[in-house]
Amino acid sequence: MPNRRYPICWSARLSMICTVVVSSCAPHARETCSGDYCGTLVIAAPGEPTTLLPVMTDEALDRDIFDQLFLKLAEIGPDGNTVSDHGFQPALAARWEWLTPVTIAFHLDPRAHWTDGPRVSAADVAFTFAGYADSAVDSPYREGLSHIRSVQARDSATAVFTFDHPYPEMFFDAVYQMRILPKHVLDSIPRANWRSTWFGRAPIGDGPYRLAHWTTGQSVELVADSTFYLGRPHLRRLIWRFTPDLSVAVTQVVAGDADAIQVLATPDNIARAEAANQLKLYPYPGSVYSLMTFNLRANGDRTRPHPILGDPVVRRALVLATDRTRMAENIFRGHARVPPGPLSEMWKDLWFDDLPVPPFDTAQADRMLESRGWITGPDGIRVRNGTRLAIHLAVPSSSGMRKAYAQLIQEELSVVGVDVAIDQMEAATMQDRERSGHFDAAIESWNTDPSPTSNLADAWVTGGPGNFGGYSNPAFDRAVARARAAMSPDSSRAAWHDALTLLATDAPAVMLAALDNVAAVDGRVTNVSLRPDYWGGDLRHWEIPPARLTARDRAEQ
Repeated sequence: MPNRRYPICWSARLSMICTVVVSSCAPHARETCSGDYCGTLVIAAPGEPTTLLPVMTDEALDRDIFDQLFLKLAEIGPDGNTVSDHGFQPALAARWEWLTPVTIAFHLDPRAHWTDGPRVSAADVAFTFAGYADSAVDSPYREGLSHIRSVQARDSATAVFTFDHPYPEMFFDAVYQMRILPKHVLDSIPRANWRSTWFGRAPIGDGPYRLAHWTTGQSVELVADSTFYLGRPHLRRLIWRFTPDLSVAVTQVVAGDADAIQVLATPDNIARAEAANQLKLYPYPGSVYSLMTFNLRANGDRTRPHPILGDPVVRRALVLATDRTRMAENIFRGHARVPPGPLSEMWKDLWFDDLPVPPFDTAQADRMLESRGWITGPDGIRVRNGTRLAIHLAVPSSSGMRKAYAQLIQEELSVVGVDVAIDQMEAATMQDRERSGHFDAAIESWNTDPSPTSNLADAWVTGGPGNFGGYSNPAFDRAVARARAAMSPDSSRAAWHDALTLLATDAPAVMLAALDNVAAVDGRVTNVSLRPDYWGGDLRHWEIPPARLTARDRAEQ
């Protein structure tokens, strides 16, 4: 049972009420609107969050909300650097110091406090690490903390991190993966129960906002903490209004029933928002790239090479046979680029001028396939030793973008004699097939964080958890290891250049598009800035000047 100091809403008798409407679980008086600290921002959200306990989820909507409730020790800087501590900005930690090459001491800001009163302490930081690292919790962030040997509270305001070896992104791992949690609240709840704990519906945080209401199926409402130690947020209230899908969310914003949407996603949605006079559009670098990944192992048997896609020459031919620039323009109409590797727009520093995108060249593709014995048959499909050049392409039935790509790829590869059968399926089914190796090819979209290290290594290093296609090249693995160990940005870039060059030569996938993001925000909102790694990271600085307040803003106060 939770500590009795907390509102009676946590009792078992009222737990059902708390799961529907959590307003009584935030017993704070409604504060008056004054000066520049006014206004309500309604954000249209496709879907509903699963939990607001940060350790349990990396879902985008969950993170959008709980990052207003919980703080990290430090925040990544505007330049997006992840090597050493260059550019990082204080958050819960007012300052830090390197005690040894593998030891960092974080000195907490004495003003930081939990919304129920106690100060944030070093004990909270040590407790948080223990929870994130616990296999019983099984946090999606656990792998990113694997090189932290220990976190200890040296005193009430100093948390000391010790790593198992020096590497360039130690500081990034220490601060980016974890939102600090309140020990005095969660310590009494067994970690095995954290996934279902009441805290996920009614969190007690240390951030600029606190939870006011969570009405199931309708909305989550946050209210600004006027005592927030880094400065009172300008927007008085933030409301995430749940919608069944992106199209409905866009409709609400265009109609003026909501004020903002994080990503418009499609050219049609962007055009609709552009036509709405009250909206202003904000492009910002995307964190998603899309690709058609190949299974290099036999479908369902990882002990044997794939009879078609196990050949790198065939894979390179399929890359050349796809006009990816035309496809990206057809689908995204100027809001995406074809990357030279598995790179998002957020990683523009790795887009080397001398690492070009392979050209569209069906004549060269034809010659390469013929050189491997694939001869065109009577029906136009190539055959070798009685085997047709045929593959199945898996796509999630819920993604219109990926289904459109599949159709274009099917058409273009047929020109060079490849028979592509499109298999539409539920996203969960597709993930299961990829993890078990029961597929030929699949169209995927990967969401990335500011560091390429974990993302590229997970997806492409031998045995990586996201390496569903079974790609393996020791030279690539060594280049990635050099990039991960490089202690300067320049040496890291050089190693990534080598790794990406090898990957392009081996062609374990067709890189399709790195997406731009475009957000839409009501024009009465000023001081809007969006971060590539987390669009709402600066929400507490957004504001609605008093002269621009609407009747709805005033009604919400």
